Amino acid sequence: MQLGFFCFIIKDMILGIDEAGRGPWAGPLVVGAAVLGGAQIEGLTDSKKLTKKKREALYDIIREQAVACATGWVSAAELDEIGMSEALRLATRRAVEQIQAPYTEIIIDGTVNFLTGTGKGAYVQTMKKADLLVPSVSAASILAKVERDRFMAEQDAFYPGYGFGGHAGYGVAKHRAAIEELGVTPLHRLSFAPLAKYRTTTPARVARGGAAPTPSRACERGVGADRATGPEDSDLRAEHALASAGNDGSGRRTTKSIGDRAENVVAEYLESQGHTTLARNWKTKICEIDIVSQLDDTIYFTEVKYRKNANYGDGLAAITGRKLRQMKFAAEYYALKHKYDCPIQLAAASVNGSEFTIEQWLILE
Repeated sequence: MQLGFFCFIIKDMILGIDEAGRGPWAGPLVVGAAVLGGAQIEGLTDSKKLTKKKREALYDIIREQAVACATGWVSAAELDEIGMSEALRLATRRAVEQIQAPYTEIIIDGTVNFLTGTGKGAYVQTMKKADLLVPSVSAASILAKVERDRFMAEQDAFYPGYGFGGHAGYGVAKHRAAIEELGVTPLHRLSFAPLAKYRTTTPARVARGGAAPTPSRACERGVGADRATGPEDSDLRAEHALASAGNDGSGRRTTKSIGDRAENVVAEYLESQGHTTLARNWKTKICEIDIVSQLDDTIYFTEVKYRKNANYGDGLAAITGRKLRQMKFAAEYYALKHKYDCPIQLAAASVNGSEFTIEQWLILE
């Protein structure tokens, strides 16, 4: 009787949170978040206790009937960068940020409050077996597992021979044999002990394609940052070398001195506009943010692009969709690491000419 009363109380405006993909050797970590409201969905339980067919059917119902639902994604490259604990926090934060519906409290499956240090941390209750007891957490569990399983199945087309659609990245015998024969892919978590030996080797199949996800929007999944350096980065380095300022002490012009001067100009401009500089050249393995600054209650992450002259085009053209995804990860990681619970904003500045003139500083959507 007590359990029935408990389930009746929490069925409405609870934001339930659960993850999928903590243990696999490959693929993303995915956190689901769901507010069911008044939806009465029969059969909700821990996703691992359901058949694939039943999970798929419930997934469609949840997407249709829930007041709000979303998934937050952390790619293998991001997980290798920040570790599992921080990856769980980041994926949870990414999922929750997409929930716009009102809710009365947050219940996370397990014993760790992954929202500690944010403005929502005080509203969290952790609960063992919540995916069995709390309908909204069960729904979150199903969302995360179905979307992750679908993504891994799609990777078979990019990485034939690994069988991702069958084992979803777990370290089963077939998967281990494929790694021994074919090497690792960008999907593999090289921070995991069984794959650590591949950290010093070049993945044999990196050039074959595949997509690592970043956090999805509510009700859809995004495509994420990879860790390879794209052609736009090498092109930019070449163009920097053509610029007309800076030297290494022997009269030779250097990319670093040119970049430093351009960044100094932008930093001074931002400070003149009321910004406080928090960091310069803040690095992760995936991306470097040139300038981190704060204005009022917003943290700005500015990428600085330099061009010698107009013949090389607008420097901001080098900020591709992939670069934006890398910047977004770095910005979110910075906020998480420094426990900032405030709006974050990506920005870019274009600096041109031998006089290092700021052409524009703009917000990136």
